[in-house]
Amino acid sequence: MARPRILIVGGGFAGLECARRLERKLAPSEAELTLVTPFNYQLYLPLLPHVAAGVLTPQSVAISLRRTLRRTHILPGGAIGVDPRSRVCVVRKITDEVVAEQYDYLVLAPGSVTRTFDIPGLTDYARGMKTLAEATYVRDHVIAQLDLASATLDQHERESRLQFVVVGGGYAGTETAACLQRLTTAASKRYPRLDPRLIKWHLIDIAPKLMPELGDKLGTSAMEVLRDRGVDVSLGVSVAEVGAESVKFTDGRVLPCRTLIWTAGVAASPLIGTLDAETVRGRVAVTAEMRVPQFENVFALGDAAAVPDLAKGDGAVCPPTAQHSARQGKKVADNLVASLRNQPLEPYYHKDLGLVVDLGGKDAVSKPVGVELRGVPAQLVARGYHMMAMRTNAAKFRVGANWLLNATAGDDFVRTGFLARQPARLRDFEYTDAYLTKDQVREHAQALLAKG
Repeated sequence: MARPRILIVGGGFAGLECARRLERKLAPSEAELTLVTPFNYQLYLPLLPHVAAGVLTPQSVAISLRRTLRRTHILPGGAIGVDPRSRVCVVRKITDEVVAEQYDYLVLAPGSVTRTFDIPGLTDYARGMKTLAEATYVRDHVIAQLDLASATLDQHERESRLQFVVVGGGYAGTETAACLQRLTTAASKRYPRLDPRLIKWHLIDIAPKLMPELGDKLGTSAMEVLRDRGVDVSLGVSVAEVGAESVKFTDGRVLPCRTLIWTAGVAASPLIGTLDAETVRGRVAVTAEMRVPQFENVFALGDAAAVPDLAKGDGAVCPPTAQHSARQGKKVADNLVASLRNQPLEPYYHKDLGLVVDLGGKDAVSKPVGVELRGVPAQLVARGYHMMAMRTNAAKFRVGANWLLNATAGDDFVRTGFLARQPARLRDFEYTDAYLTKDQVREHAQALLAKG
């Protein structure tokens, strides 16, 4: 008999952990493993602000899949549609060739994309912080603004290039604003023609509190750190309009600005929209065992799935965090093994171990197992957690070496020229317009079955 084929969509925290555990628990004769992912690395997303700030190199947060996985076949492409009734997943390879992959068991872990709203100019002028390419681009862009501001004699142009806005008061936005503010403050010393007082960072969020998950005390501590550095934190405010050289806020202010970094939440991958499955706020609804109830042998997890949070109860679903995604990946692997061996499946249960927020340098706020920490102790916990979460020793060494090198030698503030003259829209980095309609998915599935 042919081995059952397990197809895993997504090489992030959830997909990688699932594949690793399946390799350990299943003999090669028990199943064929395939991982669909456009990149041959797992992105360690929590450290993207450090990449944007130049504290870490891009390679250091890209965990090699081929170093981690031994016998999983890696298909280089992105899933753009799924037909669970025909058990077919449509994949666009990195060459743009479209192929249809059959499966016996499907694990959907496609992750999330940046959530946007119908704000004039947002999708044309906002920069994201969701992919490695975006973080690399943002670094180049910010340093370019300093270079151009130093070179111009036009006061209005200089002012607009030295104003930076970050939208989103969650972990990603707060860390991005904190790390990039340190970058521009340190870089300003190399620009004798620039007045450092003209460089302004703004962090805005529609919510009344900064990082409410941390609690009032730590959220206030983080806000105080930012304001002490000169970051203007505005809560209860959002963006009304974005232009090439200005940003208008909902409170009526118009700011001359050429850099808006959008980190206001995430939405499930558009791949979920190709399924005829029930959703909860855009995420596919699953059972506590992470099965998609409408379809046999289909599991979903991570940012794209509404996994019941049994630790909280009351109908809560797990937040889209790396901590939950990694642990869900392991549990889905266990349940897949149980399915293959006709054993009962187990529900996912995990209580959050805590939260860490790295504000750069010696500044951080952390809440491990409910203990509130600030400053150096919080920073040690934050960076220690990230080091432990890295899946390979090579990645841990690179990150540790980068942190040490940056702390001792600083930054050279160089630009790589990445996408210097190309569009830098959110959809150009996250390929949100690459997905098929449900009818197109069915056409591809039927064509494959007709060939077979």
